[in-house]
Order: sequence, then structure tokens, then C-alpha cells
Amino acid sequence: MSGVRTAVLFVHVVAGTAGLLLGPLAVVVLRSPATRRLAAVAYHVAVSVVALSALALAVLDWSRLWWLVPVAAATQAAALSGLWVKGRVAHWPGWHVHLLGGSYVALVTGLLVVSWGNPLAWILPAVLAQPPIALAKARVRRSATAAQPG
Repeated sequence: MSGVRTAVLFVHVVAGTAGLLLGPLAVVVLRSPATRRLAAVAYHVAVSVVALSALALAVLDWSRLWWLVPVAAATQAAALSGLWVKGRVAHWPGWHVHLLGGSYVALVTGLLVVSWGNPLAWILPAVLAQPPIALAKARVRRSATAAQPG
């Protein structure tokens, strides 16, 4: 393995690990808005580094890893769209949760595909993530409804 590929892979794994740890903190665990915002920014940085390093890995071994390009682009697009919709789109809280949840599912899928190698690794995270994402969307809808003047 070349030194450049090893370095890029190291950055990719560290950023992916950070994203996997920060995702739940940014969405569920932290209640302080300032702390949650910091975790969200760190999550987005981690996802961006994962996507960029995936592109670099694909370029370094195109014949085997070309498929990382659309996966990285979709993951980054989901994360950035989740940020973009905030306050700009009707019913944005649900879209925000859905898109950020999708980016997190992509990180989990990547971990399972590499670790497990079973074709179910491509499907299982999306299937298992549906109930928690639906619950989170319902929670933000209730919060948004409760916050509206009656």
C-alpha cells in the first residue's frame, strides 16, 4: 500500500469514526443548543472529510473504488441539504432530520460494508434506521407545533 493511500485511508477512518460518534450527539443526546450546534458543526466537518477522502481513495484506485464517488457525493449532499433546509423549506424540521439521518445511515453503511462484506450491509442500516428517524421526525413536528402561537 502506498504511503499516500495509507495516509488518506487513515484520515478517512478517523473522520468516519468521528462522524459516527458525533452524529448521535448532535441529534439526540445534547440538550444545550450551543453544545448541540458545536457537535453539529463537528459532524458536518467529519462528513465532509469522509467524502473528500473517499474521492481521493477512488482516484488512487479507480478500477476498484470508483463506486465511492457517487456514495460520497450522496452522503455529502444529504448532510449539506439537511443544513440548507433549516428554516428555508416548509416543514423543514422533518426534512432536516430525514436528510441528516440519511447521511448518518450512509456512514454506518460504509462501516458495515467494509467490516462485514455481506450484501445485507448495504440494506440493513437503511431498514433499521427507519423507526428511529420516524420517531425523531415526529418529535420535531410535535415541538414545532407546540412552539406555534395558538
